Amino acid sequence: MNWYVDVLKKYAVFSGRARRQEYWMFALFNVVISIVLSIVDNVAGTSPILGAVYSLLVLLPALGVTVRRLHDTDRSGWWILIGAVPLVGFIILIVFLASEGKAEQNAHGPNPKLAPAY
Repeated sequence: MNWYVDVLKKYAVFSGRARRQEYWMFALFNVVISIVLSIVDNVAGTSPILGAVYSLLVLLPALGVTVRRLHDTDRSGWWILIGAVPLVGFIILIVFLASEGKAEQNAHGPNPKLAPAY
């Protein structure tokens, strides 16, 4: 749960780097929460309302962690736009997000794996 909360604390931070674990745990929590909200929406009869509100609330943190994840692989955050290209662009973006980050410091900051635990 800390991975999810840490991303929310960096609400609109688009600089720095994010580890794979930070990104994918946030993505996992988002999927689980979206499924739960979808079920609650259907039971309550408010079909898209809770899911839409949640999606709007986590839009900036999701964009921020995605950009920071791309920075960790030494790519510009603008690569996120390739995900809008049907299928091929989405697959390329997923490969970038799943790839290992640069072990050394890059233009976006030091390796987050080497950062001291807090």
